[in-house]
Amino acid sequence: MKQKKLLLVIVFALLGTITRVKAQASLSPVKVDLQLISDQLSYPTAFAVPDDKFGNLFICEQKGRIRIIKSGKLLPKPFLDFSDEVLMMGSSDEMGLLGLAFHPQYAKNGKFYVYFSKRISKTAGIDHQSVIREYQVSKGNSDMADKTKSRDVLIIDEPESNHNGGDLKFGPDGFLYIGVGDGGAYNDLHGTYGNGQNLNTLLGKILRIDVNMVPYAIPKDNPFVGMENTKPEIYAYGFRNPWRISFDKIGGRLFAGDVGQKNWEEIDIVTKGGNFGWRVREGTHVKSPSDPDPKNWINPIADYGRNEGISVTGGFLYRGKQLPELFGKYIFGDLMGTVWTLTDLNKELWKMQKLSISREPGYWQIYSFGEDHNGEVYLLVNLIEEEKGAIYKIIPGS
Repeated sequence: MKQKKLLLVIVFALLGTITRVKAQASLSPVKVDLQLISDQLSYPTAFAVPDDKFGNLFICEQKGRIRIIKSGKLLPKPFLDFSDEVLMMGSSDEMGLLGLAFHPQYAKNGKFYVYFSKRISKTAGIDHQSVIREYQVSKGNSDMADKTKSRDVLIIDEPESNHNGGDLKFGPDGFLYIGVGDGGAYNDLHGTYGNGQNLNTLLGKILRIDVNMVPYAIPKDNPFVGMENTKPEIYAYGFRNPWRISFDKIGGRLFAGDVGQKNWEEIDIVTKGGNFGWRVREGTHVKSPSDPDPKNWINPIADYGRNEGISVTGGFLYRGKQLPELFGKYIFGDLMGTVWTLTDLNKELWKMQKLSISREPGYWQIYSFGEDHNGEVYLLVNLIEEEKGAIYKIIPGS
């Protein structure tokens, strides 16, 4: 494990020397700390809380289990274990159980949704499938899902093993939003100009569907409804690998962290019908100058280079009460260990500052963030030397 830690540090250092750089973010004056909730997890990828009376926290483990934090304690028995169906090849894999969302009416209908990778028989041009599936909670036990009550809502063929996106969030409108990667490999070399700019594929998009119909319905005001050679499920496009999306609890804005190719990571505010540039652009920079310029691309609110990190992990706009100095600031991180805030100063790019809870490369990998009903934010990490997953709550520091 020490060799893995050393390798990560070396890779990060090398990447920082071969990319164009800009000044690193300053240190935030806000003092924060971490409260350990549990360190008995395995590759925690996603976090969700249902709108019910119990107040439990639900954590996805990449191998195919959903765990419950109940009254601050990790329950020994999973809420759902379907690891026999979930495809995950190894610790650096981008496949697995990647997303979880509870239906807005979960307290009444018991429905929830997962996004996972599924193995298929050898098929030309298809590596695996991404599946959005509906399950229901057991009627007699709120701490256990009923595996017999499930249906596949949407299945997406994936040409490569990586760039699967995978986040699920219900919006204020009650519709399910789905982050989908560009199909993987390198530089989105799919078709003439890549999947990100191709409106006739679901890859490289954020989708929006109505799961109250079977298998699902298209919201009437989706931006590409009725257009030829387009997928009506598309809400926004031009993404490489949207890794973690979230809605502002107050304003309803949709944020996304989009993982870059080799130079720039970015945070976007996603708008209906918006084109966020990939593969023509990466962050605020031109990526593929030989591609036609769509001219309607939207710049991110933040980007950073390899001197800061290698893979962005999107987070949440803080709306809690325990850290009033962070209210209205966007909290996010990078796989290599840094946690930042973004502050809206009424400029195109938000002000980026590093939080003191950041760790040096090789200590942990930041897989995801979570938000509870009170707007407090949690950090989901893989502890490298200990070889285990952990969840922390961000709390006031001394």
